[in-house]
Amino acid sequence: MRQVVLDTETTGLDPDQGHRIIEIGCVELINRRLTNRHFHVYINPEREIDPGAIEVHGITNEFLADKPNFAGIVDEFIAFVRGAELIIHNAAFDLGFLDAELMRLGRDVRMADLMAGGDALDTLLMARSKRPGKRNSLDALCRDYKVDASERSLHGALLDAELLTLVYLAMTREQSSLLAGEGSDDRTQGREQWQPVVRQQTGPVIQPSEDEAANHAQFLEVLRGQGATPVWDQASS
Repeated sequence: MRQVVLDTETTGLDPDQGHRIIEIGCVELINRRLTNRHFHVYINPEREIDPGAIEVHGITNEFLADKPNFAGIVDEFIAFVRGAELIIHNAAFDLGFLDAELMRLGRDVRMADLMAGGDALDTLLMARSKRPGKRNSLDALCRDYKVDASERSLHGALLDAELLTLVYLAMTREQSSLLAGEGSDDRTQGREQWQPVVRQQTGPVIQPSEDEAANHAQFLEVLRGQGATPVWDQASS
């Protein structure tokens, strides 16, 4: 089973008012194992970003000035997500923006056409079902499922997709035994996630900022704390 955990950042809250996507982050899982394949791009929205949105994600108009527009990344994005089950927190928001971008380009495909089963797995709805009466923001879920999000001072599509991946695996841990067979130790399953795989190039190579590099280092520390051995450790040993 191939799944892609997806998040976006945008210029504002409503695509019907002309707001656009400025960042996409995706993390791939196959049979609940991280493959080390991901898709991450920044996008020039060809419009101004609302000041309130900048306060949320910290991405500025100046930073995006030399980035590709959505037309420049759409084929690589479609190739990455096609046929996967998408896992998204508050899926209606991200899918609404993605469909608006596809429509703007005159594409005859929508996100429902790309996803396995035609619908996304919405972790917000899942959390509300599992945790009635509790806060179910990504920050709240990270806290309650012991996922360290201390470096998440600002939203970021790739960082949030990484954190949501850990939250999703924790929320659905009982599925590990169904895939791995009875008697499987979930801690062993976690270590098996990090067997090295051949990395495939999925989009433009974008060097991380200092904050992104720090966030990624924190992500690795979370995994090590859960008993996993990240492929980055294995590659450098």
